[in-house]
Amino acid sequence: MFDISAGTQMLILFGLLLALRVPVAFSLGISAIYAMWQMGFGLDLVGDLISSGITKFSLLAIPFFILAGMLMGTAGLADRMVRFFRILIGSLPGGMGVVGVVVSLFWGAVSGSGPASVAAIGPMIMKGMVEDGYSRAYAAALVCTGAALSIVIPPSIGLVVYGVIAEVSIGSLFIAAILPGIVMGLMMLATLPFARRGAPPAGAPETLAAQHRAETGQDDAPWGAQLWQSFREAFWGLLTPVVILGGIYVGIFTPTEAAIVAAVYAMVLGLFVYRTLDLRTLMVSLQESARASAVVLMVVTFASLFGWVVTVDDVVGHYSQALLAFSDSPMLILMVIALVLLIAGMFMDAITIMFICLPIFLPVVHQMGWDPVWFGIFLSITLAIGLFTPPVGINLFVAANMTGLTLERIAGAAIPFLIASLAGILVVGAWPDLTGYLLTWMK
Repeated sequence: MFDISAGTQMLILFGLLLALRVPVAFSLGISAIYAMWQMGFGLDLVGDLISSGITKFSLLAIPFFILAGMLMGTAGLADRMVRFFRILIGSLPGGMGVVGVVVSLFWGAVSGSGPASVAAIGPMIMKGMVEDGYSRAYAAALVCTGAALSIVIPPSIGLVVYGVIAEVSIGSLFIAAILPGIVMGLMMLATLPFARRGAPPAGAPETLAAQHRAETGQDDAPWGAQLWQSFREAFWGLLTPVVILGGIYVGIFTPTEAAIVAAVYAMVLGLFVYRTLDLRTLMVSLQESARASAVVLMVVTFASLFGWVVTVDDVVGHYSQALLAFSDSPMLILMVIALVLLIAGMFMDAITIMFICLPIFLPVVHQMGWDPVWFGIFLSITLAIGLFTPPVGINLFVAANMTGLTLERIAGAAIPFLIASLAGILVVGAWPDLTGYLLTWMK
């Protein structure tokens, strides 16, 4: 018999509100409050549920990691990092395409936010790729895809949220995500030989090294001198992942404390090392990070209310049992979950999907005997695809605003990266031990 319980009505109402373009956070709140009214709960319970859902120490990592990424972008760390990798590996086959993938992976260990990564590293990577013969659409698609890996590469805001919901060690998630993140990067590199590359535009430098010499005034400097100079300029930025992740792994601070350390570290670099931050730019960075954090935490706030209804009305039990009854094959069930996440990612952001779907999926994870750490990485990789797939791929919107290209054109150029990412999902899904190697090694 078709279930029309309050929880199911809430899911339907949520979908209708999204279709009417009501903001995600308010869609969650309105549909959850409606379901509570249907179930006979008073509105006086809403405040307590929201308060208990948002007052979690681990969630403090979100605004501080966002602030750290903003400060590092404003301080010019992204530009210095791109220049260093441009000199180091820009002469390899694929040129700036290879640089773009590597920088995307590296910047993911700095930012933790896909859209922020597009804004920080996009301009220089796209400029270099166009000068290296790539089309603007392909360059934008590569940046969108690489920046999407920020949700996988630690420290990741998505992994912080998953750790809070699933009650899994965030530090373990960060360690487990490293190898799968590298695998996804290798999948991206595998698409470069198939990219169409034309001649560099008129006036473009003959080589990337020549461009760097022109930018720095070192026209006669040999390659080794250029590399050393660019390394010196980028050193403190390159050290960022070591400071953040090394402190977590060694046990000096927790992932939440690491976010605060990252923000302070970025501020010190911008104010005293590179001296690219002043009071005005610092205030702008604080305002932008506060705005971005408010959007994320507003979703978290109302999603906790939504999740409470899902649990109380036994939507979890109903749909998780239906999923388990679908098949006896663990791989088939996993692929069904991946399909649900891929479709949801086309319309909602990753954090919203986690709050809606995880209460349903986690009982399945436990029933199947899957490692929740591995499942968190699998889920993050699957949701990363949603950042560069229309109609709500936020990375596409950021890149479209930066380049002036249409969203459809960039999305079309991203198809090879979509195929590569789907192959990466299959690898991580079929090879669960991939997430456990570093965890085992570090014990």
